[in-house]
Amino acid sequence: MPYFDAASTEPLHPAARSALLDAFETGWADPARLYGSGRRARMLLDQARARIAARLSVRPDELGFTTSGTQAVHLGVLGALAGRRRVGRHLVVSAVEHSSVLHAAEAHERDGGEVTEVPVDLFGRVDPAAFAAALRPDTALACLQSANHEVGTVQPVAEVAAACREAGVPLLVDAAQSLGRMPVPEGWSLLTGSAHKFGGPPGVGLLAVRKGTRWRSPLPEDEREGRRVPGFENVPGAVAAAAALDAVAEEAPAENARLSELVARIRREVPRLVEDVEVVGDPERRLPHLVTFSVLYVEGEAIVTELDRLGFAVSSGSSCTADSLRPSHVLEAMGVITHGNVRVSLPRGASAAEVDRFLAVLPETAARLRRSAGVTS
Repeated sequence: MPYFDAASTEPLHPAARSALLDAFETGWADPARLYGSGRRARMLLDQARARIAARLSVRPDELGFTTSGTQAVHLGVLGALAGRRRVGRHLVVSAVEHSSVLHAAEAHERDGGEVTEVPVDLFGRVDPAAFAAALRPDTALACLQSANHEVGTVQPVAEVAAACREAGVPLLVDAAQSLGRMPVPEGWSLLTGSAHKFGGPPGVGLLAVRKGTRWRSPLPEDEREGRRVPGFENVPGAVAAAAALDAVAEEAPAENARLSELVARIRREVPRLVEDVEVVGDPERRLPHLVTFSVLYVEGEAIVTELDRLGFAVSSGSSCTADSLRPSHVLEAMGVITHGNVRVSLPRGASAAEVDRFLAVLPETAARLRRSAGVTS
């Protein structure tokens, strides 16, 4: 079955699988212990941290491993807000952030804080000037994703980071969708990521906090991971994450070019092959492997189910809240069609032949679903 849902999770990279199996043999012990097996686990954990820190251009002691990308975001957002509580309780986020950021913002509001959402344009891109205008003297933190998880639009992080720096506001960048695929953006104070998005194992998140950024754990104190992340470290997972990030970053120039051509073909061919289709997201400043389009008069869940029956794994709706069957908050914020949307995100190794087959079955699939819904052309 062609798997076209890499934005949800990328298949485990062979380099990560090999590193994971090796680390299960040598890195299972408690890295906090002083006996031999504990020291070996600590060495593996330190090496993994150093490798990933080098990719992020941070010091190893600025990087912590969490249990997921969502936990990294929650700790990053709530920890930065707690650390700067004396400055104020105002939080600025873009309207198209991942639900993990928005849920942390909701928790902040329930705790008496204030949140400003910066709108986006039809491509899902924030205006740096509008983002800068939302910053206030009592703003404790600003959040902007590196690239959108549903439509692939790359955000102007550098311009927003400059505005935040001038205002003295730390910027948290959720880089889950771009790590390993694109250069790490500059200018951030906190950065988060998720290993299974770049070919690492699930259960490993990344939280980097720059020196000088005020941060206080919103959770009870724990001595692990520099007192930032509670619980026993997942040493094999961290080792595999480092191997995956190194591997995909090395492959990115060639693989990005190849996948970009396939995505460009989908963007070009779908509106030609299927009537009443809207391709969404920025056509230029976008992730190389992701494209989303909306098919008018068709429910997104129906087209995903039908494509699954035909052998294609794609996603629809809000990728992070698909179980709720609510319209995508990203598409709503963009002001585009929220029904019948299909997200195709190509994993490493996706072939032109698989894309050809997808384009071959899509027109009749859409026509069949429209006929069953009583829609005639």
